[in-house]
Amino acid sequence: MAGIEYRAEAGRGAVARAAGLIGLGNILSRLLGLARDSAIAHFFGAGGAVSAFRLALQIPQIAYDLLIGGLVSAALVPVFSEYVGREEREELGRVAGAFCSLAALLLALVVLLLEVLAPWAVALMGGGLEARFQEQAVADLRLIAPALFFLGLSGAVSGLLYALKRFAYPAFATAVFNAGIVLLILLAERFLGIASAAVGVVAGAFLQLALQLPGLRGTHLRLAGRFSHPALRRILLLYLPVLLGVTISIVGTVIDRRLASATGESSIAWMQNATTLIQTPLGLIAAAVSLAVLPSLSRASASQDERAFQSHLGLGLRLILTLVVPATVGLYALGRPLVALLFEHGAFTSADTRMVTLALYLYLLGLPFAAVDQLLIFAFYARRDTLRPNLVGAYAIGIYLSFALPLVGRWGMFALVLANSAQWTWHALFMLLLLRREVGWPHGERIGATLWRSLVAAAGMGLAAWGTATGLGVCLGKSGTIPGLLSLGAALGVAGAVYLGLAKLLRLEEVQVAWEALRRRWGG
Repeated sequence: MAGIEYRAEAGRGAVARAAGLIGLGNILSRLLGLARDSAIAHFFGAGGAVSAFRLALQIPQIAYDLLIGGLVSAALVPVFSEYVGREEREELGRVAGAFCSLAALLLALVVLLLEVLAPWAVALMGGGLEARFQEQAVADLRLIAPALFFLGLSGAVSGLLYALKRFAYPAFATAVFNAGIVLLILLAERFLGIASAAVGVVAGAFLQLALQLPGLRGTHLRLAGRFSHPALRRILLLYLPVLLGVTISIVGTVIDRRLASATGESSIAWMQNATTLIQTPLGLIAAAVSLAVLPSLSRASASQDERAFQSHLGLGLRLILTLVVPATVGLYALGRPLVALLFEHGAFTSADTRMVTLALYLYLLGLPFAAVDQLLIFAFYARRDTLRPNLVGAYAIGIYLSFALPLVGRWGMFALVLANSAQWTWHALFMLLLLRREVGWPHGERIGATLWRSLVAAAGMGLAAWGTATGLGVCLGKSGTIPGLLSLGAALGVAGAVYLGLAKLLRLEEVQVAWEALRRRWGG
């Protein structure tokens, strides 16, 4: 018993350090993602042309999610981790090589289909847009489609590197992707218009794959190989239930975009700007912690070490709550000045800022639930249970539709945003109930204490941040990049100091775990 507790405690620092490394890469990625969207807003605004580009970008993303996205966490990392745990590196190289070869063939075929079927795909998802914007979306899609090939292979490589616990390469890969888009916009906007962003997607996808290839040194990766390898069949069997869930999710996405396209030419652009801000804490916190914990959960499940599984899961949930609660409160307190600073320049107007801010506030209702949900889903994947999370996902789509369809005629875009938050909330609560029945709830009191202390600290932080931003806004003025940057920067600094101070006062130990992980990694 003591040995189990010792191993779990020893794993805390490793998980937190891995999450910190992934989080650091995500910080850079999210900053460049904000720079990407800021550049798009500056040069192209938030009108129909931007909505058309966003729609075109969504279609290859759907194909990626269908083919690779859900596969990484649900099947690749668990299966590859077993070979790593048994020190079977030669066999791991054969399995990974066979999978990458098969994925390359399939991805090339799908790219060709996207090029041919682009008009029909755009009509299906964006039929509410004006004809001229649909034509632009078709052209953008044909430019973007080759990016799917590079993104798909990059995802496969990421799965192998995560299993090997080589977190640095995949952690920083998305940052390179966003940098490619920003660079192409700055260099080619004058000549290509918004098509420069589409070309940038392809360039960024290629760079994302290229960055990770050095991480494969020593993996004995052998391309081609046996497509009949038993491990490939296991990967497929693990993914089949996920494929069902992803397909259902795609249906929901198609409905969401189709409804949004009929609520105004700018709706898709506004929703995407708000989504970018929501995805920042999801990537920095939920994805970082979940991906860092997943290999440990997979190994604990494979060895049937339930105490270790519960300990790693409990730690992951507490870390997420400690960070996502203040992030949510901070975005509420500073939402409007943040949106204005990032987007309100060039072709992006104050009216656009207002609409994006309102959408952001509605998305924030579901943010904490979406963050926790990522780790809960990964916990089921680690136990080789890929069916139940996706059955829950199917019901969650029904929740979305029950909100969206009756309200969209009256509330327009805001009905769709509210429906998304309701979907995230319901999914997380149901997953929590299922997992509690599966593994029990031995750390429930600690998780409850962490949540309560985080809420108290975040409330004080939010008031301090809002007061600082409001006061400096009066003194410095609310318009202009420099005053906005100064007031927002000061508010964020005050918010961080207040939260850390209250966390220490309230003995919120997860903050100390994260801090020690960063100190050991960067301070020696």
